Amino acid sequence: MELVKRNVHMNKLKCKTNVQLTMDDDFNVPDVKPDIEQIIKDQATIVMHDVKAMNGKVAVKGSLLFNILYISDGSVKPIHNITGELPFEEMINMDETCADDVVAVKWDIEDLTTSLINSRKISVKTIVAFTFVSEDSYDEETAVSINADHNCQKRYKSLNITQLMTNKKDTVRIKDEIHIPNGKKNVYEILYDEMDIRELDTRVLEDKINIRGTLLVFILYSGDSDEQMPQYFETEVPFNSMVDCNGCRDDMISNITVNMAGSDLQIKSDDDGEERVISCDVVLELDMKVYEDEELEILSDCYSTAEELIPTTKMAYFEQLLGKNNSKVRVTDRINVGSGQPSILQICNASGNVRIDDEVLVEGGVEVEGVVDVQILYVSEDDSKPIGAAKGVIPFNQFVEIKGLDENCLYQITPSVEQISVIMLDSEEVEIKAALNLDTIAFMKLNESIIVGIEERPCNLEKLQDMPSMVGYIVKPGDSLWSIAKQFQTTVDSIMSMNSLESDMIRPGDKLLLIKQVDSI
Repeated sequence: MELVKRNVHMNKLKCKTNVQLTMDDDFNVPDVKPDIEQIIKDQATIVMHDVKAMNGKVAVKGSLLFNILYISDGSVKPIHNITGELPFEEMINMDETCADDVVAVKWDIEDLTTSLINSRKISVKTIVAFTFVSEDSYDEETAVSINADHNCQKRYKSLNITQLMTNKKDTVRIKDEIHIPNGKKNVYEILYDEMDIRELDTRVLEDKINIRGTLLVFILYSGDSDEQMPQYFETEVPFNSMVDCNGCRDDMISNITVNMAGSDLQIKSDDDGEERVISCDVVLELDMKVYEDEELEILSDCYSTAEELIPTTKMAYFEQLLGKNNSKVRVTDRINVGSGQPSILQICNASGNVRIDDEVLVEGGVEVEGVVDVQILYVSEDDSKPIGAAKGVIPFNQFVEIKGLDENCLYQITPSVEQISVIMLDSEEVEIKAALNLDTIAFMKLNESIIVGIEERPCNLEKLQDMPSMVGYIVKPGDSLWSIAKQFQTTVDSIMSMNSLESDMIRPGDKLLLIKQVDSI
């Protein structure tokens, strides 16, 4: 007698830790840069250098890279920038991690404050929220049948499961050359840039995953002339890449997150020797999980009329896809430039970042609350301060529908900005309209008892002989033909034949005639 087993590949959250890190340092203005009169705008990103799992801890090294756009006093060109790096190294407590675990890191800059200490020194303070996640991929060996003689009776159970077929990380590189539009000055120095991924589309194909979308690039630069007003333009860089992913098919379900891991802009000369080309190099990090829905038939019970079979069982963990959707959210609000800021002449650029503050499980889904942090850059009416900036926070509330979702389920919501636009209402106020995506995937956790082994023993002949050969039985609540047949040393087919039953459906109070089978004697 031999069990027929099947491996089911699963992925389970091992542990998750949320940590806030505060970074604070002072920086001197480089000697080649003029004095700072006023800070216009700041931006920052996190670059992770090393993430190393240990037993119960995670060691992380990285840097906060910042860029500050500012106005100088008395300079021919009043708009300048300075860049800097704020390194960090931390040991994070993370229960259940082991030295060979792979820990995924997500981060969100919750607050960035840059201020003047004096005209040659600035203070940079930031609060960064990190999420460290360790997942465990494993094979659940499950009995799906049993090779035995005709005396062995087998019962099966169907499970609708979602099996993890691929779990891998990869990168995509976007390299292109951006040509300065006609009518714009040659490039002397890039002062500020914004890059956003828009119209992102990921598709599972045969042994490949297609990643395509548009990289929206905004560049503010100083020209090669002595004009006070910096130059700016916005352009789109389309990308379409294939990533190898063995075992994938186009009918599978994907959960792919794409993050910008690094970007670089370099000034280049065109064919005429003029600096009118900017090479763009962007690295996208991909976290790819591909699933397959399957109806798995497992062995749930067995017995024999010729011997005693004792199944060995254990509790196993499976997942079942509940739903995957992309909720669209539209938000609108107004932002005032504030007192002391120059008035608006023309909008240059608008950028936004989505933060989810709270997720509450409700009937049929999740109630999501969050904000969109919006920043705008504009041309001002003041020639001495030609560029200005304004910030705003737009709250939103959205119901994400996932039927069957409860506290025992697993779900992940990935927010992103799909589109953002700005309309000038007057020289002091603008209206912001933004379209957001809440990409959601949810799984139900299934805990099932599975058979992992069978112990065979000879039948207890004394017990068999004590059992009557024929029994009249009245069906009790909770009975099934299987439980009755197993109890009285017979088979379901025998009971159905003896009682002229057309199906195995029985009701409490039904009367059955049972005849003992004695294959072991």
